[in-house]
Amino acid sequence: MRVFVTGASGFVGQAVVRELLAHGHQVLGLARNDASAAALTDAGAEVHRGDLADIDSLVAGATAADGVIHLAFIHDFSQYQSNIDTDRAAVDAMLEALAGSDKPFVGTSGTLGLAPGRIAAETDSAANRSGAKTRGDTESAIVGATGVRGSVVRLAPSVHDAGDHGFVPRMVDAARQHGYAAYVGDGANRWSAVARRDAATLYRLGLEQGAAGSVFHGVGEEGVALRDIATAIGEGLGLPVRSLTPAEAPGFFGFLATFAALDSPASSQRTRDALGWQPNGPGLIKDIRAHYLG
Repeated sequence: MRVFVTGASGFVGQAVVRELLAHGHQVLGLARNDASAAALTDAGAEVHRGDLADIDSLVAGATAADGVIHLAFIHDFSQYQSNIDTDRAAVDAMLEALAGSDKPFVGTSGTLGLAPGRIAAETDSAANRSGAKTRGDTESAIVGATGVRGSVVRLAPSVHDAGDHGFVPRMVDAARQHGYAAYVGDGANRWSAVARRDAATLYRLGLEQGAAGSVFHGVGEEGVALRDIATAIGEGLGLPVRSLTPAEAPGFFGFLATFAALDSPASSQRTRDALGWQPNGPGLIKDIRAHYLG
């Protein structure tokens, strides 16, 4: 299968490209600059130049392929609503271009905040409940698309491996800056997690096997306590570990303060049953000790 991959040179995208190529697929990877294009060429993928705002390029890439894996997103939280609009416009254009083709289109969302305080399942709706636009609205458009085999992978808040630049590295940076690692309250709140290579396998299986309207959870560990994450960081850096009050948290975590206090475990049992996906990569704490503290 020839697969158009947006976000192909990103942290997760690189692993997805390797996974697809290793299993006999061809990859047409979206690249917005020369460095991304060179990385894709080196990996053995074909390069398609463009970005999320270049609708014509996205449509051309999607229609030239047998399926799409959409990973790209502008991760700038200072313009989050605008970035959601950009993503939604890109998704709508590609889905419209593929309408009636029954080609697979695998989009991306997340499990963080899906069902605070309990274990979220694939059957939980990501529909907007606050009035603000969310990636859940785009998720609904993908799984509700007609004439396209649309499905969504909801990634855990920590997709971990060497080279990660997400939430956990920001916690490590904050610990170095402040001279201690930290969690909020008793630190019993949980994040789900998944090893990057397991996430990449899931995207491939979703592309190959996923039924239209499916939601899959990229979750290897249902919930890792934030206290355990902070303890691993503190031990690895030789720093003390502190509990912070909710009022103190923004001074340490910055924009991550709300997420750092969120209890957001998630299950992937239905995903495993549907696709035969068996995540077997290292756990988050092991990866923190191996790759995050050097």
